[in-house]
Amino acid sequence: MSRRQAARPAGHDDGVRADALARRFTEVYGRAPDGVWRAPGRVNLIGEHTDYNDGYVLPFAIDRSALVAVRLRRPDEVVRDGDGAAAASDVVDLASTYDPDGSGLSRARFRVPGLAPGAVAGWGAYPAGVVHVLGSLDGVEVPGVELLLDSTVPVGAGLSSSHALEVATIVALDDLLGLGLERPAMARLTQRAENEFVGAPTGIMDQSASLLGRAGAALFLDCRTQESELVPLPVAEHGLTVLVVDTGVAHSHADGGYGARRASCERGAAALGVASLRDVPEQADLSALDGETVRRVRHVLSENRRVLEAVERLRAGDVRGVGNLLAASHASLRDDYEVSCPELDLAVDTALAAGAVGARMTGGGFGGSAIALVPAAQGEQVRSAVAEAFAAGGHRAPDVFAVVPGEGAGRVR
Repeated sequence: MSRRQAARPAGHDDGVRADALARRFTEVYGRAPDGVWRAPGRVNLIGEHTDYNDGYVLPFAIDRSALVAVRLRRPDEVVRDGDGAAAASDVVDLASTYDPDGSGLSRARFRVPGLAPGAVAGWGAYPAGVVHVLGSLDGVEVPGVELLLDSTVPVGAGLSSSHALEVATIVALDDLLGLGLERPAMARLTQRAENEFVGAPTGIMDQSASLLGRAGAALFLDCRTQESELVPLPVAEHGLTVLVVDTGVAHSHADGGYGARRASCERGAAALGVASLRDVPEQADLSALDGETVRRVRHVLSENRRVLEAVERLRAGDVRGVGNLLAASHASLRDDYEVSCPELDLAVDTALAAGAVGARMTGGGFGGSAIALVPAAQGEQVRSAVAEAFAAGGHRAPDVFAVVPGEGAGRVR
């Protein structure tokens, strides 16, 4: 599917969107939802491919989100399938407002008993994975569920649309089932859903940002200990804005490139005799490694160092000073980790030339988005320059939009 159609543009506040989604839910399922929950996408300011190496990351939740209206089915309900026949009340029905073929909704359905990896395909695998991991917990029995999704997080753009859906689902089910899960535990569970059910070897960063983010702040996260700190990120107060350049080149964490980078890091750690690259000394001798592994290790070590420096600058109130770290991060991702692409490089180079104080690709790479830290007065100049550069290069027109550090996941109504 075209990701440009997979999420509606932001523009309505969450309360208005939630009310509209609740009404649509009632139209679709014939009953009102038990509530509506939201989870934001995220932008990773800096700290790429360090999360699964037990390193440091600095993401922030953004003002684009997935909303889910959810209702738990009651044991005595008579449920009907698409042909009107009786069906078990342990069925999970999923629907999305995304309309790929003009039918009005995208749908998925599965039964809770026997739910296993591979049983649900497409976007439905993400909430299904959450149901699967919750059902594996002692004393937790997930009933049938009705869920309707509406999202303003672009799919495939490196802004964690899938994790936003997973987080919205787990926050809703935690509330409705009275599980009392702590936010770090929810992050681990949604990571399990992604790794074990969906089959994508992602780390813990995206879920944590969506669950723990706060307005006006970035989340400094130690991915080994899961200790976190909210670090001030007052971009507007410093006359800056964060622009996202969605290149239109789709990526997927389930694709082989991401897994290959992770495997390379694991081989490097094993060869160096450490549990993860987090434990490699700064001046370690890498001469026994092959050239490719040296580059992968070098990126992780230097990126961890950049995250720590960015945190220190933000603590000191030097938001603009983070810019050169972003540019250095992109060079390392391009040259040492080799996860950039021509469109991402063009977006970064053009934004910097047009006045951005810093820019880099964000997300897993192989497509997706770049971010640029831009003086607010030059925002339109950077937007125009990027659009013109893409047109001149024969590339698909990028979607360029501003984001602000927003609130983490929670109930809306």
